[in-house]
Amino acid sequence: MKKIFTKEAIIGLTVIVSLLVLFFGIDYLKGINVFKAANYYYVSYTNVAGLAQSAPVTVNGFKVGVVREIQYEYDNPGHICVELSLDKNLKVPVGTKAVIVTDMLGTATIELKMAAAGEKHAVGDKLIGENQAGLMDAVSGELMPTIMQIAPRIDSLLIAANNIAANPALLSSINRLDNIMANLESSTAQLNKAMGAVPAIVGNVNTSMANVSEMSANLKQISAALAVLSEDLKSAPIDSTLRNLNEITANLDLATAQLNSTNSSLGMLLNDAALYNNLNNTAAHLDSILIDLKRQPKRYIPAIKVF
Repeated sequence: MKKIFTKEAIIGLTVIVSLLVLFFGIDYLKGINVFKAANYYYVSYTNVAGLAQSAPVTVNGFKVGVVREIQYEYDNPGHICVELSLDKNLKVPVGTKAVIVTDMLGTATIELKMAAAGEKHAVGDKLIGENQAGLMDAVSGELMPTIMQIAPRIDSLLIAANNIAANPALLSSINRLDNIMANLESSTAQLNKAMGAVPAIVGNVNTSMANVSEMSANLKQISAALAVLSEDLKSAPIDSTLRNLNEITANLDLATAQLNSTNSSLGMLLNDAALYNNLNNTAAHLDSILIDLKRQPKRYIPAIKVF
């Protein structure tokens, strides 16, 4: 039986499928959904700078289609025909304008300025095309005249600035300013060093003040004690105490005289040399007896017989 799908047929079918995928894939990457129904309209412009295929077409900021194709109108020199692919459900009233809007980066989109409700455009009709001035166009149109008026004044200002910069007095003033700044830096450094010693001085002052406060408290206590002592002294019987001291002193003098005299017993005991010698001899004999007692206790203590 002959095969239906030969090698050549499979290769051909693969090539056809690849081409279809490539075709629809390119349209999909351009933002064109070939499987979605759309209506096509045309717009003629004199300038389409920044506009590219697959650029969005919006109504009040909402995307309703894309730019499908851009072609030069050879039968109408100076004009470019732009094909718009719009949502099939979108009905375009007569008088609607397709305005090219350029952003700051130079990218252009088309915004539909819908006309009032009324008669609708048929599919394939040509819409009114306009170009809206971009930001750079507005800047160049509004600022450039002002800049051209200011330019001569800027030139004169630059000349005056050059003259001032070339003046030797300016250089001298700058040098003086440098010296002043150097002196200020030196003064600031010295002030910082001086301020660094302030905490230590403040600490010493605080310590001294604490010591002074403590000394003041002690002086108050001493003053109070002296006041109490003064009151005690006022109330003390100083006269009677002095008389007692005099009597004690007289008695001591009398006792001392009796101790020195040989007529009294204490005087004879203290002043008799023979008595002193006898006492020494007696102590020596007692000492020898005690030594002999330690050596020969049996001589003094008889032996006790046990029955």
